[in-house]
Amino acid sequence: MTTFDDREAAFESKFALDQDQEFKAMARRNKLLGLWAAGKMGLSEDSGEQYANAVVRADFDQPGDEDVFRKIAGDFKGSGLAVSEGEIRSKMDELASIARDQIRAGE
Repeated sequence: MTTFDDREAAFESKFALDQDQEFKAMARRNKLLGLWAAGKMGLSEDSGEQYANAVVRADFDQPGDEDVFRKIAGDFKGSGLAVSEGEIRSKMDELASIARDQIRAGE
């Protein structure tokens, strides 16, 4: 029975590590997304950092990505930029991949 218990513990540890890495990757994705959006809106470097942190915090409103999408889309609209839903979602996917790679690489 110990071999089974060892395997179970190993799977649980791997699952916990995967979940932790995914959480970190999504937080990093949101920061990168916020910096991208801040650049499109013409914010200064300091304001861009603050905005990116606000995007990260927005992800804690609800489960999933919709809260982040709504924040970015609403802020673009509020600043008078016409950025399509497809462009935002595509950038979210692109940056998620980059963030996962960075987290796996230990960056």
